[in-house]
Amino acid sequence: MADKIKLLVAVLLVILGVAGFYFFADAPTVVRVLSVVAGVVLAGVVAGMSALGKRFFRFALDARDEAKKVVWPTRKETVQMTGVVVAFVVVMALFLWMVDGILLWLVKLAMGQGS
Repeated sequence: MADKIKLLVAVLLVILGVAGFYFFADAPTVVRVLSVVAGVVLAGVVAGMSALGKRFFRFALDARDEAKKVVWPTRKETVQMTGVVVAFVVVMALFLWMVDGILLWLVKLAMGQGS
């Protein structure tokens, strides 16, 4: 039950931050944006204290660790694969244009408008 209350307080803090943005309509934009940022940060802190927040934080750390293990392609490999994708897109566009033209011709022929 305590976790649900923490999450409810977190949601209320975000709502208060957004409400502060509109409440301080005459204030400088920096103050209005800081109101929203403060609401979100405080909500994150409160939500992080719940069991669900702790699990999410652990998941985020694990995801970061897994991303570090990824072997990224070299610049040469990236350029080559981009070229392959662009070539495939051009070939596919020409193919679909040709099929569309043939189907258009067949429909016109079936409707008696073709020559």
